[in-house]
Amino acid sequence: MGFFNEAKSLFKVNIRDYGMYIALIVIMLTFSIMTNGLFMSSRNISNLLDSAGYIAVLAVGMTLVIVIRHIDLSVGFAAGFLGAITAILLAQVGLPIYLTIPIILVLGVVVGLFNGVLVASIGIPSFVATLAGMLIYRGALLQVTEKTGTIIINDDNFNAIGNGFIPSILQINGLHLLSLLVGLVGILLYIYSEISTRKSKLKYQFEVVSKEIFIMKLVMVSAIIAYITWILAGYNGFSWTVVIMLLVVVVYHFLTTKTVLGRHIYAVGSNPEAAHLSGINVKKITYIVFGSMGMLAALSGMLFTSRLQSATTTAGTLFELDAIAAAYVGGVSSAGGVGKVTGAIIGAIVMASLSSGMNLLGVGISYQYMIRGGVLAGAVIFDVMTRKQRG
Repeated sequence: MGFFNEAKSLFKVNIRDYGMYIALIVIMLTFSIMTNGLFMSSRNISNLLDSAGYIAVLAVGMTLVIVIRHIDLSVGFAAGFLGAITAILLAQVGLPIYLTIPIILVLGVVVGLFNGVLVASIGIPSFVATLAGMLIYRGALLQVTEKTGTIIINDDNFNAIGNGFIPSILQINGLHLLSLLVGLVGILLYIYSEISTRKSKLKYQFEVVSKEIFIMKLVMVSAIIAYITWILAGYNGFSWTVVIMLLVVVVYHFLTTKTVLGRHIYAVGSNPEAAHLSGINVKKITYIVFGSMGMLAALSGMLFTSRLQSATTTAGTLFELDAIAAAYVGGVSSAGGVGKVTGAIIGAIVMASLSSGMNLLGVGISYQYMIRGGVLAGAVIFDVMTRKQRG
């Protein structure tokens, strides 16, 4: 009985973290049953993850912005605008891809730092500062795409980022070998990271879960990673979009959980005044978070542009709202100081799964918006209720 009691109390304490995983599993099972298994087909899961890619990348940055109690409304059109600049550099200026990508990422950091200066140094509320940015980038996007309307990109290497897959090396029973190896490495990294975190917690005498629960968690998560890898390996393997998304998660997860910078970001989010008094440079942290948000907006813009193989005048529309929705569904708290990068990705996949499942079932677009709005409202209500219980 002790095992079940511990599992129950652990679930209660960490309901914010586990809630979204359960929601995702329920959504996937429901749509699988309703579409007679079509939802979980290799092709659909591959398309679903690709369509979630550019929003997931934005959601990672947005999570950190919300953690430090700010918001960034400019990221959608910033992504659209930087995507258009990418298209101009590749298609009209003729720059090679290996120069274009770093230039756009640096431009993204500059865009983010501009917001950071307005918020941290001048003291404009982030909502207003980034709303101004949103209008500016929307105008800039229209300006650069006005003459041609759509800028077509013929660079195969660049277009492969949004549409291509990693090479298979070898096929085993129709499964991509390299994708299976990537999945295996992912499982091993996950297990190593969890065990090392547990060891360091025990070393400093922090509370940890019992061995049985810990092993059960490792087995369950590894099984999920293995299953998704197996599904994708049966189609075309991992797409470059998914690889980029995973790299972003790994890097940001490491930064937020294992570095001093990560601890400072959460300290500023939990209590900016206390963080300032304890010697943390709150302005600098705000610059870093907005700068990283700008860089991820640039990456998102490139992923989207590459997926369409062109830049359009409407690129970036509502991206910021999708990213904010993904961050909140992923468990970030509106009060600041709480939220995980991994949660943001799950949030983005939840929202993409809803869209994909409803499209397969032929649900009208009007109902789709209402249902997604309901899910977002539900996630925030869940956040408020769990905070009240804790408080």
